[in-house]
Amino acid sequence: MTSLDNIRFVLVGTTHPGNIGAAARAMKTMGISNLHLVSPKIYPSAEATARASGADDVLHKAVVHDSLESALSGCHYAFALSARLRHLHVPVMNPRQAVEQLEKFDDDTQVAIVFGREHSGLSNDELDRCQYLVNIPANPDYSSLNLAAAVQVVAYELRMSFKPVIDFGRIGEEREAITADDLSHLYAHFERSLSTIGFLDPDNPRYLMRRIRRLFNRADLDRNELHIMHGILRAAETKARKIDE
Repeated sequence: MTSLDNIRFVLVGTTHPGNIGAAARAMKTMGISNLHLVSPKIYPSAEATARASGADDVLHKAVVHDSLESALSGCHYAFALSARLRHLHVPVMNPRQAVEQLEKFDDDTQVAIVFGREHSGLSNDELDRCQYLVNIPANPDYSSLNLAAAVQVVAYELRMSFKPVIDFGRIGEEREAITADDLSHLYAHFERSLSTIGFLDPDNPRYLMRRIRRLFNRADLDRNELHIMHGILRAAETKARKIDE
């Protein structure tokens, strides 16, 4: 499969500079940085930079062309995005199917993903320059999709094709695992505390305690969270004792 570095996103005839910046942001969040612009109405633009929200590097290296032919130079395949399904003799697919097709290409294959104008999309002549037509399935009663949103959908599908690893840890926090003994102590503390505050019937605790065990088995507590739970239980016990005095 070709790499993300060999994939360029081509925006044709963009009217609103903010959409260019938002598209750059959508691309960068998915690790795509090759942006090509064909005859944008306004560019460069402070509004584009503002909407990029930190993706200034993508805008800085963007290549501006005066024709789609120029923007596709060096590409082996081009995928055209269109909201309208037309009677053209080209394969039509959704973004996920398009990525599946792209995965069949050799590693050094150069690919263009072409997006049309905000209001009118791509012309038939421009579509004729592309080998594949991609349509994003949407609500048939309201299928209008913002340019940057369409870019995000395709960029996400491309990103997922590389099977990214998700870090489930807390940002900025080291998680320390707890043991089965730690959980046993917590459950015993729960049973004592709930009896103290009158929530648990000490003669018949099993059903409630089983539910609590299931709850915290799913929660995957770390040591900090364990200490928090013990602290809450101690505070509840203290409050109950003061009321009884």
